[in-house]
Amino acid sequence: MKSLGGLRRATGADVEAVTALQRAAYASNRTILGVEPLPLLADYRKIISQYEVWLAERADALEGVLILQPRIDDVLIWSLASAPGAQRRGVGRRLLRAAEARALELGRRALRLYTGEKLIGNIAWYGRHGYAVERIEQLADRRIVHMIKSIG
Repeated sequence: MKSLGGLRRATGADVEAVTALQRAAYASNRTILGVEPLPLLADYRKIISQYEVWLAERADALEGVLILQPRIDDVLIWSLASAPGAQRRGVGRRLLRAAEARALELGRRALRLYTGEKLIGNIAWYGRHGYAVERIEQLADRRIVHMIKSIG
C-alpha cells in the first residue's frame, strides 16, 4: 500500500526528513518531561523498515509523520507528529483519521497509543478525539499513559 488518505508511505529515502521532523515536533516535550521523549531515542531507519510510516506532505514539505504498528488485536499509533510550523492546521486530525482508516482496513477494531503523563495537553487532545485512558505505566524514568479508542 503506497497511499492512505492522501498520505504517502515512507521509504528508506525519507529517513533524514522523518528524523528531522520527529526531532522538531518532540523537542518541546523534553522540557516538560524532564527526560528525552521516547520517539527521539529511535533509529528511524529501523522504524521505517519495521513499522508503517506515513507522511503528510504539502507542496513538497513534510508536515506530519504517522507511525503505526499493526498488532494481532489492534493498531498501535507508535508516533503521531506534526511539524511545528504545521501545528494547529489539522495535520494531527488528518493523521488520526488515517490511522483509523488503516486499522479498519486491517480488520482491527481498536487503536492504542501512549504519551507521557506530564503531557496533559496531549492527553486532553486525544481525549477530545475519542481516546480514553486505559492504564498508566511506571517506567524507570517516567510514567506513560496508555490510551485506547474502539472503532468500527
